[in-house]
Amino acid sequence: MSAEAIIRMPDEKNGVILRGHPMRFLITCEDTRHTSMFDWTIPAGFATGRHVHRVQEETFYLFEGECEWHAGDRVVRATPGTYLFIPPGVPHNITNISERPARVLMTVSPPGHEHYFEELAELAARGAPDPQVLAELRSRYDTDQFSTLTTRT
Repeated sequence: MSAEAIIRMPDEKNGVILRGHPMRFLITCEDTRHTSMFDWTIPAGFATGRHVHRVQEETFYLFEGECEWHAGDRVVRATPGTYLFIPPGVPHNITNISERPARVLMTVSPPGHEHYFEELAELAARGAPDPQVLAELRSRYDTDQFSTLTTRT
């Protein structure tokens, strides 16, 4: 863990490629005990699938694009400037409903979820992941999946 300030410059390559778009890792478990932070470009038509975390808290702040966010029983049409906090135990789904990529600032507490995204990127790079392998991955990273992730592309 660092005892110094962390500065990430826009041209740094720190993160993964998911569905052809970058997810930059801004803060990870190597930097702090409290949260991970990601700059995530969400492909057009992509949906995380409805899921819930037992321990993790998540936040999303939409910078660009238009998404539909399901949180518990609420559905929100998110436009730039929309913020979402999801406590543990609340089922949710993030969907980019636009024809262009959307961009969000995402946090996950406690940190470590970057390892999930690293493993997911490795699986996705080999083609469509086997649903059982994907379910096992998600379970290891505090995620109970209710519906599958989807994308139009």
